[in-house]
Amino acid sequence: MMRKGLFTASVGMLLLASSALVQAKDFGTLKFATEAAYPPFNQSTPSGKIVGYEPDMVAELAKRVGFKYELVAQKWSGMIPGLVDGKYDAVVDAVTVTPKREEVVDFTHQYTVSVSGFVTLKGSALDTLPGNNEVVTAGDEAGMTKAIDALRAKFKGKTIAVQVATIQADFLNKYLADVATIRTYQGGPETFADLLNGRVDAVMASRTNLNAYVKKHADTVNSTGYGFVGGVLGQGSAIALRKNNPELKAALDAALVSMIKDGTLKQLSIKWFGENVAPAE
Repeated sequence: MMRKGLFTASVGMLLLASSALVQAKDFGTLKFATEAAYPPFNQSTPSGKIVGYEPDMVAELAKRVGFKYELVAQKWSGMIPGLVDGKYDAVVDAVTVTPKREEVVDFTHQYTVSVSGFVTLKGSALDTLPGNNEVVTAGDEAGMTKAIDALRAKFKGKTIAVQVATIQADFLNKYLADVATIRTYQGGPETFADLLNGRVDAVMASRTNLNAYVKKHADTVNSTGYGFVGGVLGQGSAIALRKNNPELKAALDAALVSMIKDGTLKQLSIKWFGENVAPAE
């Protein structure tokens, strides 16, 4: 993936803040799979160019490490299997790190931390969900019980849209599937389209994704209710790699850490999300 990577590390450490740049393995041209339909992480322009937070991040990684790359649009549901089968070298599509996924692929250092939440139609029965945008962590047992019980009562008999094979789908199936209908979609935009058309009552997704949509449709929809982190919702987004590729992982890890330390990732985050969703370290 990387033509020339420049890094340094002391034994047992990822990257020192004042690292010197050293040559790394020639990785050739790397192929990154992305959805090209998950703004502001990634999206396709009318001309077909893939733009967003992640394409900008990959471009910066390429500069720092020295590799050539190609972005390839793929459906989300087939991305991880395609990576494992060798169709591309990495997946960069807001892939959240979870223990289940770590059994199949390796992950780089995280490049976002994100809360999952809900969007509903203004003026609907679910206009305002319980929680007032309070964020609850999976480790807070009392907080989780309170939040889930409140949402179960509110969502009883309703339909919630979610993208298939996502951590949000896992969350809904675990906590709400016995009181609400969970309707899955191949793409994120389809969930929002059915919300606007009244075919579903709410959408669950990452707030970083929801916020972009709410901003665009502020007269029509709300970001509302509790937000959730941890547990089945994982530990933030990272680049997914095939197993047993330590040199590529180390190279990307080092470059990502350098982007966090010098504020580059924060700048890209603010550019695309309007807030800093980059990890602190």
